[in-house]
Amino acid sequence: MRPTIARLPGSKIREVANAGLGRTDVLPFWFGESDEVTPAVVRQAAADSLLRGETFYSHNLGLAELRDALRGYTAGLHGDPGPDRIAVTSSGVTGLMISMQLLVDAGDEVVVVVPVWPNLPAQPAILGARVTRVALAPDAAGAWRLDVDRLLAAVTPATRVLLLNAPNNPTGWTLSRAEQQALLDHCRRTGTWIVADEVYERVWFGEGRAAPSFLDIAAADDRLVVVNSFSKSFLMTGWRLGWLVLPPGHLDAVGKLLEFNSSCAPVFVQRGALAALAIADDFVPQLVARLKAGRDALCPALAALPGVRLATPLGGLYAFFRVPGADDSLAFAKHLVADHGLGLAPGAAFGGEGEGWLRWCFASQDTARLAQGVDRLRDASRL
Repeated sequence: MRPTIARLPGSKIREVANAGLGRTDVLPFWFGESDEVTPAVVRQAAADSLLRGETFYSHNLGLAELRDALRGYTAGLHGDPGPDRIAVTSSGVTGLMISMQLLVDAGDEVVVVVPVWPNLPAQPAILGARVTRVALAPDAAGAWRLDVDRLLAAVTPATRVLLLNAPNNPTGWTLSRAEQQALLDHCRRTGTWIVADEVYERVWFGEGRAAPSFLDIAAADDRLVVVNSFSKSFLMTGWRLGWLVLPPGHLDAVGKLLEFNSSCAPVFVQRGALAALAIADDFVPQLVARLKAGRDALCPALAALPGVRLATPLGGLYAFFRVPGADDSLAFAKHLVADHGLGLAPGAAFGGEGEGWLRWCFASQDTARLAQGVDRLRDASRL
């Protein structure tokens, strides 16, 4: 085994979840997914595809009709990206890995804003890159902020990639338009690629139909790769389907990488994605309204507990908060599962910058379950 692989940390979220597997008394809020199933029309489209016998390989880059539909979907949110810029990937995380394989050699520097989902900094590390972490910082109210000047100072002509996830998992932080423009302008000067993980762009509670995207301000030939996914906005976490928006001229190289990684996404999954895009205008706003109801039920209840530090997020699926006495977040999360039947993700799962915090996914149809979870946290914490 390569030493780099041996040093990779295991998932602390899985470690907590594994402690609660098989227990019907646990309220699980540890994973980043809704408890709603995928819409019936999407499931039916995939089932119909299977019944038609569509069980063979597809194009490396995805079905032509799905790529066309994704171009139209992107155009409706951010303006037409133009032809030959979209590749379909077998999951958003595969899209992120393909992006790293496309851009990063061993020894290259990748700057990543943290705390963040651990896969993001791990992927360039797997490829032998040097990962530089630039941390967000929580203010007194618990809202995480970016020191833009610090980040700009960290990105130099020696920086190959700036890796960003906004809206952010776990903190809910997102970039303002002014911050995006400053970063884009700076990376143009340094020649640095931006890889933007925007899988939560539609899980957005601010103004507009989506969170600010680099696609809103970038030129087609900017060194920008935007990664997206069907998982969050279409309730398709288990389907494992994502896509990339790239500058012109990169699809052939991405097609090679897809061939070497997964060959192609399954046709029946792509048929389901086509059905999802067809209902997006009605479905996604309704889903976001339900997610907002979960957020607005959970966050005030948590904030009312003595000593809890929490800011209501503008985007994403999570309340990221701190409670008194939970400095070892992994041990505390295990205690919550074992003794109180409450499943949360430890902040340490997202790097040392998240230690002492907990992540709670509020994507629950039943707000009473969220309230029950708060009661269990109160009992566990004696708040």
